[in-house]
Amino acid sequence: MSKSIAVSIVSLQGSLYEGQAELLVAHGAQGDVGIMPGHAALLTQLLPGPVRVHQDGTQETFYVSGGVMEVQPHRVTILADNAVRAADLDEAAAELAKKRAQEALAEQRDEFNASKALEHLAHAAAELRTLQQHKNRAGRG
Repeated sequence: MSKSIAVSIVSLQGSLYEGQAELLVAHGAQGDVGIMPGHAALLTQLLPGPVRVHQDGTQETFYVSGGVMEVQPHRVTILADNAVRAADLDEAAAELAKKRAQEALAEQRDEFNASKALEHLAHAAAELRTLQQHKNRAGRG
């Protein structure tokens, strides 16, 4: 069995990552899912959150806004509306978006606005969680 699996992370803006991984961890609809070489075929929905690619003792972290992940025994493909390297996320903007979403939620006047506020809050919280994981990993390495 191979020691690594090919990984592609693609967004509407284009290809963000092409490389190999010994382990990939993504935030799926049923919780975090870890993928290693030889994993059974899988197609799953991804929720907003981090995708961590582990290779040769290093980890690279990405934020995806949600999407789908297709797993084949020798390849993982992630298709997301939006994907960005964690190092490129703007923490201040994510904090501001979270604050605005919380304020909008507190001032909800109808179900539609509450739903949109919750969606914005989920994305901002996922960006902040991704940043935190990236910072924690960078502090150890």
